[in-house]
Amino acid sequence: MSLQLASNNEKSMSLRDGEKVAVGDRDVSIDEPLASGTAEDILSMQDVDPALNAKMHLVNNAIDEIGWTSYHWKLFVLNGFGYAVDSLLLLLQSIIATPAGYEFTPSYARALTIAVYVGMLLGALFWGLSADVIGRRFAFNVSLFICSIFATVAGAAPNWASLAVFIALLGFGGGGNLIMDTTVFIEYLPSNKQWVLTWLAAWWGLGQAIAGFIAWGFLSPAKWNCTNPFDKNGIRISECPYHSNMGWRYVMYTSGALVFVMSVARITVIRLKETPKYLLGEGKDAELVDGFQKMAAKYNCPCSITVEMLDACGVVQSTHGKTKFSISELTVHFRGLFVTKKIGLSTVLIWLSWTLIGLAYPLFYVFLSSYLSSRGADFGNVSTYDTWRNYALVNVSSIPGPMLAGYMCNWKYLGRKYTMVIGALITMAFFFAYTQVRTQAQNVGFSCAIGFCLNIYYGTLYAYTPEVLPSAHRATGNGIAVACNRIMGIMSAVIATYADTTTSVPIYVCAALYIAMAAVAVAFPFEPYGKRSS
Repeated sequence: MSLQLASNNEKSMSLRDGEKVAVGDRDVSIDEPLASGTAEDILSMQDVDPALNAKMHLVNNAIDEIGWTSYHWKLFVLNGFGYAVDSLLLLLQSIIATPAGYEFTPSYARALTIAVYVGMLLGALFWGLSADVIGRRFAFNVSLFICSIFATVAGAAPNWASLAVFIALLGFGGGGNLIMDTTVFIEYLPSNKQWVLTWLAAWWGLGQAIAGFIAWGFLSPAKWNCTNPFDKNGIRISECPYHSNMGWRYVMYTSGALVFVMSVARITVIRLKETPKYLLGEGKDAELVDGFQKMAAKYNCPCSITVEMLDACGVVQSTHGKTKFSISELTVHFRGLFVTKKIGLSTVLIWLSWTLIGLAYPLFYVFLSSYLSSRGADFGNVSTYDTWRNYALVNVSSIPGPMLAGYMCNWKYLGRKYTMVIGALITMAFFFAYTQVRTQAQNVGFSCAIGFCLNIYYGTLYAYTPEVLPSAHRATGNGIAVACNRIMGIMSAVIATYADTTTSVPIYVCAALYIAMAAVAVAFPFEPYGKRSS
């Protein structure tokens, strides 16, 4: 698909029914169902707040009138950094757990997994709730700094307990990335480019791949890594001193430095202003219009919105409590997710989807290796070098999944809902097929296929969630959704500790969960295709 930016003349042309569109290009095969000023806002028929609905329509018209610019390309990259860091953080703890354990002799081997999920759970709730209260800009600017600091500090951890604490803290810093990145991006996107939100998930795969390549570089050389100092009964039979086991520390230092560069880019490449839809909920109409006018002037685009047009719509009443830092404020944002039966059903089903995928994916891999071993799978004596090479290959394969999903979800016969259905069912089929793996080549091949297919579902769910949530309460709803996912990650680690991992029952439970995900996607009450985010 062409990624060339449209010219200013193209931007100002009215869009035709059935026209084809990619990012910044009018001549490729993706249906273009939207015309500026005529498209329906997703939540406009819910009668939540007439003034808010009227103003939201004007704001969406202004966003569509300005269209796609180089500013949106910058947002795509800089918000993509957050996706990449989120996946990088989740993988780092699993990558370093074994070599760090050689050095520290942990009393609980899965402590790092639980630590990162607890940190990300608290981070999702904190950053999500705060973004609706004090704005998107603060979290966008500081979250990656927090991640970079604690990733670097974790590399210098003197013992297992302190390492777990630092991992939890970097998880807290990164816990809001998935929330803020989609929220900021959707609130600037013109409606005919909302499908690009799905493409953000390609950065998730890129983050995984980066983690794999860093591990490949530092955990393969023998000079930086101890051999296993434990016998088959878990008794230490040799030492693994600090200076002989620097590989995992170099992984953390390198990752911390990389995230630091990303965090600096976020505040230098683009000086993010508060998003227009957040300002709308705040009642800051003049600041909102001023931001649009400056953007239009900078990118030579039309922009006809005025403060008088917004004032004529009335005063928005429904987005905040009596005081910002109070229980009533949090209550308003939570209740705003259930203000009508249809919005409430949508919210519950979104949270359920995040819960199901949060349990099914890690649970499958918790049980997989023991299940395969008990049924005769023989992967041979895979070298450390080949292990991390294969790890990188599998993660690279997940990058194209969201890009295909972006194409699928903007096809009127599928939309967002049925793209998720297809992604969930194909992933389930490959999971079942994976249980028959017996060789290393099959293992790598099926792992790559699953990474690709799973991200069709995941990428679409990432995009669908902020698209259908009310803008004034979007970060809160998104934060709770991601928190549900993190809770299931904690549960998978606990289950792995105490359950019998050789039984086949969990494999079929996971398959049933993917069928449930497909059913929930069908039941979603809103289909964003052809509509504009409210």
